[in-house]
Formats: sequence, structure tokens, C-alpha cells
Amino acid sequence: MTKMKSPQDFAFSRRDLMRGAGALVVTAAGTSVGGRKARAALGSKVKPALHPAELDSFIHIGADGKVTAFFGKMDMGQGVDVAISQIVAEELDVTYAKVTTLLSDTGTSVNQGGASGSFAIKRGGHAMRHIAAEARRVLVEEAAKQLGVKPMALRVDDGVVSVKGNPRKKISYAEILQGRYFNHKLKWNKKYGNRLFSRGPAKPKSYKEYKVVGKPYPRIDVAGKVYGTSDFVTDIKVPGMVHGRVIHPEKAGTKIKSVDASSIKHIKGAQVVRQKDFLAVVADTEWDAVQAARDLKVTWTPSPKPFTKQKDLYNHIRKARVIKKKLDTNKGDVDGAFKSAAKVIEAEFEFPFQSHASMGPACAVVDTTSNPVMLWTGSQKAHYTAEGVERILKLKPGSVRGIWVPGPGSYGRNDAGDAAMQAAVLSKAVGKPVRVQGMRHEGTAWDPKNPASVHRCRAALDAKGNVLAYEFMSKAFDRQNVRSNESKPRDNLAGQALGVKLKPRTFFRSPEDIYTMPARRLGWEVIPPFLDRYSPLRTSHLRDPIGPQIHFASDQFHDMLAEEAGLDPVEYRLKYLVSKRDRDLIEAVAKKSGWQKRVGPNKGERGNILRGRGIGYALRSGCRVAIVSEVEVNKKTGKIWARKFTVSHDCGLIINPDGLTRTIHGNVGMAVSRILHEEVNFDEEMVTSVDWVSYPIVESPDAPEDIDVVLINRPDKPAQGAGEGSTRPVSGAVANAFYDATGVRMMRAPLSVERVKAALAKAKA
Repeated sequence: MTKMKSPQDFAFSRRDLMRGAGALVVTAAGTSVGGRKARAALGSKVKPALHPAELDSFIHIGADGKVTAFFGKMDMGQGVDVAISQIVAEELDVTYAKVTTLLSDTGTSVNQGGASGSFAIKRGGHAMRHIAAEARRVLVEEAAKQLGVKPMALRVDDGVVSVKGNPRKKISYAEILQGRYFNHKLKWNKKYGNRLFSRGPAKPKSYKEYKVVGKPYPRIDVAGKVYGTSDFVTDIKVPGMVHGRVIHPEKAGTKIKSVDASSIKHIKGAQVVRQKDFLAVVADTEWDAVQAARDLKVTWTPSPKPFTKQKDLYNHIRKARVIKKKLDTNKGDVDGAFKSAAKVIEAEFEFPFQSHASMGPACAVVDTTSNPVMLWTGSQKAHYTAEGVERILKLKPGSVRGIWVPGPGSYGRNDAGDAAMQAAVLSKAVGKPVRVQGMRHEGTAWDPKNPASVHRCRAALDAKGNVLAYEFMSKAFDRQNVRSNESKPRDNLAGQALGVKLKPRTFFRSPEDIYTMPARRLGWEVIPPFLDRYSPLRTSHLRDPIGPQIHFASDQFHDMLAEEAGLDPVEYRLKYLVSKRDRDLIEAVAKKSGWQKRVGPNKGERGNILRGRGIGYALRSGCRVAIVSEVEVNKKTGKIWARKFTVSHDCGLIINPDGLTRTIHGNVGMAVSRILHEEVNFDEEMVTSVDWVSYPIVESPDAPEDIDVVLINRPDKPAQGAGEGSTRPVSGAVANAFYDATGVRMMRAPLSVERVKAALAKAKA
């Protein structure tokens, strides 16, 4: 069992310091420089304020020559810290082993957006590349002064600056700075979050000079997770800390009528905290808090039955009023093409609510008795979560220090931010540090959900099957009924229970406009939520927000159009994809998978086990992915085994091929679970998916046998967001493979055993 640590021990072991300036500083004056003593002419002994316009906010070089990069994002097991270390090492001309990247701590890093949108490398890495290049420029220019030559006469090898042709005349970065800070200004674009960009006049390297970027350095977190030696947010222990449990309504939409605090008097030290409709218990031990939450007698108002019956979900979506509508793409004469078409093809596809169902329920610790207020959170966005704590406690900006600590998983807006706000409210109420952790049934039932949706597809064809016009319209619940960055109390359960004013974002999204039909119309409509506040069906981002559902529809519909035109699905995509990068991926995945050309479903041998293959293709955040899925369908049991995937992947410049490959594997595995198993069940009063039985996910025996990855590296192109791209086309590829195997189209996800058996029986009848 992992030994519980104090917060000071924990933060020091992870970040080299807890409270201070960013790194341990040891001054070593008087070192030799080319036969004379070095002078510490650069920088200062005092670290400048943490600010995006300060170089020291991003990079520190210690007296031992080791480099620390401070990155305002976090890692979800994809090796972001490794990739950032590679980028920084490359631009500084030091070895990778000398660089450590520290993640998402508001005391040591500026807000670069946390984890979101696959922007860690695309935007955060882009900024760090320029910042590290500027650090090198400053150091080399100072070396030139101390060595008495011009900067162009120098070279850098592993942090040692020497004169070209005279390697004995040299000085190291450590000797230049001598443990000091740069105290150097950057040009900042005045933006926080994902769009933050700071730089100096330095120009980063050409990819032709790379020595570190592009190498497969391994992740550094695996051993600790495998052997249980790493600290997680659940391991945080603060002196004087008590434990909190939040009491959720038994039925959605009900209010507290009365609370009998005496019902838990048998639990020593347990107390009730109630503020408006926020209700919780606090106790000295976690088990006492669990018992108190179970034993507390609460009377609730009658249920308003806010939800439709689950069987009526998609009809509800179709009939619901539209609160916002938008066309993302509207090119050519779509209406005219449909009027003159020789044939019109139409289809509708349905996708359910889905839960994060993280490995464990969320946990957070907040200490309002400290200065600054301390927050430990597993949230993807510790900076924004700290802002949310400030707001819910009505504190001034900068009053809360938020430290990201690995949690039970996220990949979108799960319940981590909710736990942080709840812990903050409780800590203020009882005047002690409070640890809040939910239970399995709470984490699955009450986390934000991926929105349910209906997708309407139409195409106008001429007499030869050519697509004249393509229309794709989604109608769905809001994809951010609660925002994904957790910085506002209104987007968290505690704030909603306290009655704060709500402001949902109200938007969805279309597939990327990558197919070049003469006329295209791609858009979406958003409908109201079932319940405005404190809903177990509130919606927000789940990994690759709304990507799996739109491609479940669009990739299947493109296959339908291919068959109508008498084209093989690969042939069809090559016809309507004109970008060379798109076409290269389709050709690469077809070749690697051994794709055999045919039109329509597989008409080969038909035994009890049916086999098929399908293709999906997607563009996401600049990342292009083509996937071929090979499945086996058991006609008797209805079970689908997604046996093999072949993935061709183009995200521009590849920073770390090993990390990227493993990210693709993780994306595919998660996406397979969502298309084959995951669906939130509910009745008119409550979400009924509360555990791994009522919300099953893919298990190890059902995982793909093989995921074969073809990486197309384009070092002359910017690095793009690869964290979610390969999640997107899996659903469509699997559904197309099912059709190839069975000749049956599945228009509703997931492709569960029950749904498959019913579809096959209906087709047979």
C-alpha cells in the first residue's frame, strides 16, 4: 500500500518545491571560463512574478545545468510531459535527460489551458518551442559577450557553448546563469488558456537540425502506476483534514424538504452541512463519512419526473424545440441539386448519452485555512478549477493555488471539478481542510454526460451515382450544457445547488468539410436539456467531443453512397477527397490492411461467425486519421469482436513516435468500448446506470487482438493535435465492418449484443 504523504512531501517530490519560485537555486560563483573566472552578468537572484511575459515562468536552468520546464497543462497518460521535454531540449541544445517538465500547478506555471482540444502539442508545444529557442538565444548572446566573439561564431553541445574551431574556449549554460533567473521579457499575445503564446525574436530550429524531436523516448509515469508507487489525488493527506460526502437527490429535480441531523448523532464527530440545496456530511474518517451519508435522513419534495422514457429518447430529440441552429458549411446550390437529382438517398442515425465512467469517482482536497487556499485536484484544468474555487468562495483572483495530481482518469469534463467545488464549500463551512470523494454509483450516475443526438443525412445523386449535393444535420442536446473548464460555479454541481445563475454555451458541431461534392450543407440544432440545473443528464465534453457520434453517422452514410454508386468504399473516398494528405492516408491504410476491393457487403462463406471489414476517415484539430476495422460477428450470441484495426495517422511533425502510437492504441480501445457497449440508461426520474453492470465497458478479453499503426511523419508541417483524432473514426469503421459482415445497417449505437441479435432476427424475417 502506498504510504500516505503530507502535502509538503508530495509536492516537493513531484515539483522540487511546494511554495516557492520554481526550482531549487544553488549559486556556484567563480567557475572557470576559458582560463578566467565567469561573471554572472545575466539575470537576477530574484525570480520575476509568474507571468506569461516572463521567460522564467516557463524555463529554469539550475546551477547543475539541469533544465526545468513549467507547462500549464497536464498529462492523461499520453506522454505530454515527455514530448514537451523533447521540444525544450531540442531548442536549447541539451540532452533530453537534462530536462524535466512540471505540469499544471498554478504556483509554478501560467494557465495554458489544461488538457483540452488535443492542444498540448499543437498550441502549448508550439509556444514552448519558441520560448526555449528564445532562452537559447539569450544564453548564446551572453556567452558571446563573455567569450569575446560574435554569436554566429558559437555552437552549443549539451548546454555547453563553445567557439567553432576552438572547442577549448567554452562556457556552459550553468556557468552563465550560476543559478540565477533569466529576468528576460517575452512578447505575449495577452491570451490565457489554449491560445496563450509567448515568444522572443529567436527563430526555432529547422526540422532538418532535429536530434531529440522525433525520437521514441519512453513515458516516465508507467512504472509508478504499475507498481503503485506514484501518488494520486486520493493519496493527498493534510494535517487536520476531515472527510466529506455530498448527498445527491434520490430522484432528479427534487429539492430538500427537511433534514434530520440527529439521525447521524451515533457517528462521533459527524456533522451536517446544508446551504440551500447543497447538502453534505463531514466526519473525521472516510468510513464515518460514508456511514453518515448513508444514515442521514432527508425528506425530498415529490419527483417532477423530468426525463422522457428512455425508449422515447430519439423521438423526443426529433420533436423538441430548437434553441440554437447553425450551418458550419453551406457551399453550392444544395436545394437546386435535390430538386434536379435522379435519386435522393436519406438516412438517420442515433447515438446515446454516454458516461465518462472513470476508473474511480472523483476526489479533491481543499484547505481554506491556508494562505493561499490550497487545492489538490485530478481535474484536466487545474488553473481553471482554482478559478472556480475562488469564485465559489468569493475570493480575489490569485487566492487559490491549484495543483494537478493524477486522478482516476478524465478525457473530457468528468466529475473532478465538481469534487473540488464541493470540497471548497465544505472546507469554508467547517473551517478545516476537507477531502471529498464520491462513490462508484455517484461517479457514474452524476458525472457530466456525452450528449445524445440524432443525425439526418441526405444526398442528391445523378443518374450515374455521382453525388451532386450532400447534407448532414445533427439535432442534439447541448455539447456543453456545463462548460468544460470548471472555472464558473454555474458549471458545477455545488454552484447549481447554491442557486447560481446558469449560462450554458449551447452549441454542437458538424463533421469537417473534407469531401468535395459540388454542393454541401453541414449544420446542427441544439435542444433544451431535460432539467436546467443539478441534472444527472447534464452534458459536456467526453473524449473527442461529439466526434464518435457524427462519424458513426457520416462514415456509414458515405459507405451507403458508395454502394449506391457501385463503388468500393476506398474507391469512393479517393474520388471525393482531393487533398493529397487525405488521399495518402486512405491509400496507406488500404495497403497496410490488405484491403480487397468490393461493392456492398461480404458475400463469402456464411457460417455462425461472420467476418467483415469497414473503413472510417476523419479530420480533427488538424490531425488526419484513416482506420480499417476487421470484426467478427457471432450470429447466435450477437457479440461483435472488433478483432483488428489498421490505422494510418498524419498529425504533421511527430514529436515522439512511441508516445503517439500508444496514444492511438488508447484512443482505439476507448472508442471500441463506446461503439459496442456504452449507453447511459435512465427512467423518468433518475439515471439508472450506476456501476459496471448497468454501464458495461469493454473488458480485456474483448480488446482488439491487433492495432497496426502506420505513422506518416511530415516534419515540414506543424505538429497537430493527436490526442483525440484516432478516437473519431472508430465508430463508423466498426459499424461499416458490421454491415460488411452481415448486410445489416445499424442506425443506432451502441452495437450491443441485444441490439445486434434483434437486428439480425429482423433481417432474417
